[in-house]
Amino acid sequence: MSDFFDRIKEIIGQGHILVSDHGYDELDEDRITAREVIEGIHEAIVVEEYPHYPKGPCVLVLQKDRAGKPIHVVWGIPRGYNKPAVLVTAYRPNPERWDNNFMKRR
Repeated sequence: MSDFFDRIKEIIGQGHILVSDHGYDELDEDRITAREVIEGIHEAIVVEEYPHYPKGPCVLVLQKDRAGKPIHVVWGIPRGYNKPAVLVTAYRPNPERWDNNFMKRR
């Protein structure tokens, strides 16, 4: 359970979403669409939280793409603001760096 991630989902539900430039680059590189990330948000599981990240609090979540393959997504809220929800990055996790469930770093 994560109050912060619940807040992110609430903001997304209100339509206050921003994809960072880096996020667009990573989505494109791994052939993930912003739409599938947003549509899959309610099935996401919190992996790590970064409440003191300099640009604002963030959370790393694990979810699935449309094909059922795992993706990691970092969502944040800009420091000093209470919206929008920013899709910071999304990528396909490297199995050599993560456990079999993609929940813990090796």
